[in-house]
Amino acid sequence: MSRNNAGLSADRIINEALRIIDGQGLRRLTMRRLGDALQVEAMAVYHHFPLGKEALFDAIADHVTDVARPDGDAPRPLPGDDPDDGADDPEGADPAADDRPWDERLRDWAHAYRTRLLRHSGALPLLINRRPDTEAALRARDLQYGAFAEAGLTGAAVPRAAAALDSYVTGAVVHQVRAEGLPSPAPAAVDGRFPHLAAHAGAAPDHDRDFREGLDALLAALVRAA
Repeated sequence: MSRNNAGLSADRIINEALRIIDGQGLRRLTMRRLGDALQVEAMAVYHHFPLGKEALFDAIADHVTDVARPDGDAPRPLPGDDPDDGADDPEGADPAADDRPWDERLRDWAHAYRTRLLRHSGALPLLINRRPDTEAALRARDLQYGAFAEAGLTGAAVPRAAAALDSYVTGAVVHQVRAEGLPSPAPAAVDGRFPHLAAHAGAAPDHDRDFREGLDALLAALVRAA
């Protein structure tokens, strides 16, 4: 395969970059290493991301947070790809409208988002300093606003609830990644100085259960406060 013409696409570059990040860490991602992994010269990557590494980072962050996008080598289907798309919709209604209950829609999004963030936890630093104004981010927020409005929230309570949900998912992922990470060189002993912590020292965390139960409690509390 030619190192200058390998049938590259932005999706292929992003997925290969994520393989490097997932396997070796964000710091190991360089344009040269990415080009080597793709079997092209680094300049071939710049053809798709002419603004360089920061533009690639933006695209990676967008990919990771877009739960509607296939997470792998398959490109995201575009509107019109399905020849039957809209054939039974002469009035122009949204064929992707989701009529499930509001809480089911939010739970589905929250679990899908958590899965994406955990799968690509090495890319988490890319999300911190980037404003969530991509199409994927706006789509997720619109879903949240609509669901919370259906649950009975009004006015400023809607964006507050959406922000709380987003914070819960992101915070739960960070908590799990830290818990499963490398220990510090000199960890403090859990002893009598920390009586409440010591009382639960033997409890093994169940991150899936804790996330599910915490999500249920959060949604219930947000609706009760309306």
